Amino acid sequence: MRALVIEHDAFSPIGPVGDRLVQHGFEVAELVVVPPERHLDPGVEITFPDPSGWDLVVTMGAPWSVDDEAAIGSWIADELAMLRKAQGIGVPVLGICFGGQALAAALGGGVERAPRPEIGWGGVETAEPSLVGPGPWFQYHYDRWIMPPGGVEIARNEVAPQAFRIGRSLGVQFHPEITVRELESWLANGGEKDMRRLGLDPGSVLDQTRALAPAAERRAHRFMDAFLRHAGLL
Repeated sequence: MRALVIEHDAFSPIGPVGDRLVQHGFEVAELVVVPPERHLDPGVEITFPDPSGWDLVVTMGAPWSVDDEAAIGSWIADELAMLRKAQGIGVPVLGICFGGQALAAALGGGVERAPRPEIGWGGVETAEPSLVGPGPWFQYHYDRWIMPPGGVEIARNEVAPQAFRIGRSLGVQFHPEITVRELESWLANGGEKDMRRLGLDPGSVLDQTRALAPAAERRAHRFMDAFLRHAGLL
């Protein structure tokens, strides 16, 4: 089986999410939308492949907003069209953070600002723990999705919806793929400034991530197993 992973920026690798796909025998192709030299100017030109050539599409997080076309340019419209086609032809999509918001927007929902930014580790209230467990999960977002027609919310917290399923597809607001290395990269590319502006201690968040890393990896693998079963791919 073949999985396409859309990495919107060059500092957000797929980590244990991709590792688990490989362990289950998937051929994984990674499409980086915005290369590192364009991180501060993300309005690039890119062509998204036809989803009919894939068994699974995974669309990852990003430091931008799905509805901020002034910053990210026309590629978001092309991605939404690709996700909409994938859903329409029965190719399951896993949307993570920005990717979950993009999936919701592509299917007739939308994106709005959350009442407050959410950065760090926390649990979620889940109606379907066999698919999305209570965590703790790592959060890093300023926006939240508006549920698309036909979507079923299955997890949330006091800030935002945290997971929805629609057909074989799933959107989550948190980052199951987070690793210490990924967080270090985010901190070095604007995250440290973000956290300090919000009154958070980046060092403490990083220390907590180091302490939780082994359990977080196992949790990510269980999450991927559950999603693949939900999608009929395992």
